[in-house]
Amino acid sequence: MKTFIIIVFSIFSLSLYSQNDTPKRNSYKLEIAANETQQYAADIPESPYFVKEKILQIYCGEKIFVECEIQGDSISKMKVVEKNINPEKTIIIDFSQNSENRKEIRTDLNVKNPFSKKLIYEALMFTPISQKWKSTSIIPIMPNLENFEMWPHSIVTLVLENWKLE
Repeated sequence: MKTFIIIVFSIFSLSLYSQNDTPKRNSYKLEIAANETQQYAADIPESPYFVKEKILQIYCGEKIFVECEIQGDSISKMKVVEKNINPEKTIIIDFSQNSENRKEIRTDLNVKNPFSKKLIYEALMFTPISQKWKSTSIIPIMPNLENFEMWPHSIVTLVLENWKLE
């Protein structure tokens, strides 16, 4: 009977944990300010957040929780979760646009580093004007702090990759 209770509890715990995973975003219509006079709109299909292992694509307007597994001093696995139930190993990413003043459109990326080491990653951006992927610089995030990146133009989506802890 004791073994049965342990097995049932284990299965229940595992199912609760796995219900927090959110490997794919739901499809939706993205609409952002492209420039002073034009809007950019796109139908975003249901798609994985991680396009490859540890290569994250995030669209303007998304806020996500990325739970990480650490092995030694490096990030071994990353997954998007619905709720931040493990804040000590969850990176919070908020990607948004401020277009209240259409003459001064700004795109913001806020990333919270929950780790006791510096968090480093690289970024590629796709803008509505150029319609090409371009590399952009990112400042490393010090331990247990949040970083605020700002661009003085519109960005549709970012690819964040080469995640490292130092």
